[in-house]
Amino acid sequence: MSSHLETILAAARDHANDVILPNVDVWNTKKTWPREASDKAGAAGLTGLYAPKEWGGQGLPLSEGIQVYEQLGLGDGAYAFALSMHNICTFAGCGYGTDAFKEGWARDLTSGRKLANFALTEPQSGSDPMKMYTRATINDDGTWTINGAKAWVSLATEADIYFTVVKTSDDPGHKDMAMVAIPADAPGISFGPKYDTPSYNFLPLAEMNFDNVVVSEDNIILPIGQGFQGALMAIDIARVSIASGCCGLMQAALDTALSYSKNRKMFGGKNLDLDGIQWMLGEVATDLEASKLLYRKAAEALGTPEGPLMAAHAKRFVPDAAVKAANTCTQVLGGMGLLQPYGLDRLSRLAQMLRIVDGTTEISRVVIGRALQKRAAGLPDLPVPKGYGETDENDANIAAE
Repeated sequence: MSSHLETILAAARDHANDVILPNVDVWNTKKTWPREASDKAGAAGLTGLYAPKEWGGQGLPLSEGIQVYEQLGLGDGAYAFALSMHNICTFAGCGYGTDAFKEGWARDLTSGRKLANFALTEPQSGSDPMKMYTRATINDDGTWTINGAKAWVSLATEADIYFTVVKTSDDPGHKDMAMVAIPADAPGISFGPKYDTPSYNFLPLAEMNFDNVVVSEDNIILPIGQGFQGALMAIDIARVSIASGCCGLMQAALDTALSYSKNRKMFGGKNLDLDGIQWMLGEVATDLEASKLLYRKAAEALGTPEGPLMAAHAKRFVPDAAVKAANTCTQVLGGMGLLQPYGLDRLSRLAQMLRIVDGTTEISRVVIGRALQKRAAGLPDLPVPKGYGETDENDANIAAE
């Protein structure tokens, strides 16, 4: 591990312990995004992880930068998720944006002075981006006029710019899709009521509406024909980032259960001395180690032909393991596990949320299933032994007699 990565991971761990954990319950009570906290994240170098150093970023490869969310997940998975989406957008803007866009936005995004988020999902289509109704009309002066709506927009009303995938015609398919960065103060943008999410109310989620929103051509991040593939890459990065954050969540749940059970006296000893408790927590520990290996391998595969499948494996396995871990650790505490100060109820709800966002675990199963179909097609047919379900012509004649 490079010294630069070690420094960034240490900063993320300190941010989780010093900024997130002491305040997350208050954030949820206030139901507002902690801008002061994300400003501190920016000052610690956590908001431009993959962006080039020339634009104020850390210049980390995806395989390294994604490990930051494991550390942030020790504090809160929803907070880690929001920063992961900001970093994906910052990566896209600094890597693919026009020179004018980078001059105007790059350093504000890498520093965290301004926040970005991604808008792909639409109210009627969920995980099917091919059913997209948000339209961009290209005007004579080169500007784009956008109409439509997006759903489940993170940092709704709080982000300063939204990286939005749009269609530029009514033709079916994805060849006309593009990605454009839409400033939050553009006339015609409005938001619906914030979704009611009991355990992560500090993260504003809502529908975003576009009513004749005009955007400069300087803000086109991915031109027509590249928007869909760019969106898929962003989703793959997000899925691996979620798996990383889930590992932090699992570690937090396990540490809570260990801290409690090592001193809890029952049945003539301490809880952690009981085989049953050790086996329960041992299973969590094994799942955690497997999850770390899986998401890190998936992170290394991003940008390669194996990337989408590995991201699907990570998104399928790790959030499910996190749900199981949070529930198991709650069970270890017994009735005390239901009390808010221990935080396990919050972790259980967060794990369930992370199973769903950026493609449910069922969508990941679809991706894995299709890969298995392709592999099967390339394998030789396995002959059925004579007499086991298939008959040759002679057997059929004998049967007929």
